[in-house]
Amino acid sequence: MSFRPLHDRVLVRRVKEEEKTKGGIIIPDTVKEKPQEGEVIATGPGTLGDDGKRVALDVAAGDRILFGKWSGTEFTIDGEELIIMKESDILGVVETKTGGKKK
Repeated sequence: MSFRPLHDRVLVRRVKEEEKTKGGIIIPDTVKEKPQEGEVIATGPGTLGDDGKRVALDVAAGDRILFGKWSGTEFTIDGEELIIMKESDILGVVETKTGGKKK
């Protein structure tokens, strides 16, 4: 199944969090928080501006993003847990020190 977001919505896959701390301590599932970092899978075409022209989104598929703890709506497509959220729920794009986007 394919999914195409509408308007200014973004489809996001959470990134996997480490199972251990840097010191080697294994973190049990009961105390783990869901990561607030994800990868953009798909974006909508954007919103219409006051002049009637389409305003494109600032994020694109493949971008690594940070979002708020309670942002978006979680759902499952083909057994994969995904989140759909408005672009305004995105706090920022994670970039590498060289200036490129983190992949």
